[in-house]
Amino acid sequence: MLLLAMDTATPAVTVALHDGATVVAQSGQVDARRHGELLLPAVDRVLDEAGLKLDAVTGIVVGVGPGPYTGLRVGLVTAATFSSVLGVPVHGLCTLDGLAYASGIEEPFAVATDARRKEVYWARYENFRTRVTDASVDRPADIAESLAGLPVVGAGARLYPEAFPDARDPEHQSAAALAALAAERLAAGGEGFLDPLPMYLRRPDAQVPKNYKVVTPK
Repeated sequence: MLLLAMDTATPAVTVALHDGATVVAQSGQVDARRHGELLLPAVDRVLDEAGLKLDAVTGIVVGVGPGPYTGLRVGLVTAATFSSVLGVPVHGLCTLDGLAYASGIEEPFAVATDARRKEVYWARYENFRTRVTDASVDRPADIAESLAGLPVVGAGARLYPEAFPDARDPEHQSAAALAALAAERLAAGGEGFLDPLPMYLRRPDAQVPKNYKVVTPK
């Protein structure tokens, strides 16, 4: 087994290789505006570090969000392209599940990432392996009471400390954690994966203008 994992649903552009037992190589860079520019060089770096070629990969793991429209689709399109070229499967995972898994927290907690517009993407967990709610998008003040007393993992907790006073690491997504979670689920029979389709939760920020002027000649 050699899994190539990637996630671009958050400001972190993160890639990792996992051989089914351990992380072979990983790369991560936080830059909310350069997902398309940074992802493929990151793939090249982890392959070079591992001394492997792309055709050694037996499966793709990709974070499906939730996340903003533009960044999220970079990872998903890249994963689909690699899958088609290599003839290997794509395993989709909720991005929040990767952050939860990386936390290692054994007690109830939540994960919150930055959704912009003064909102967060979030979900509750029984422990680092078990999500107990669907991913949602809300204003921090609207969910602060329901999450009171719980640790909250992710950048969303650090952005809104008044709503989430018990912020925990990691702050940013790691493809290494996503790959390790995928390897664990594959070893257990392959349950718990999502279709590699974007989890947006709301409409994209960019909209087609309404009542625009016609500029073509009559």
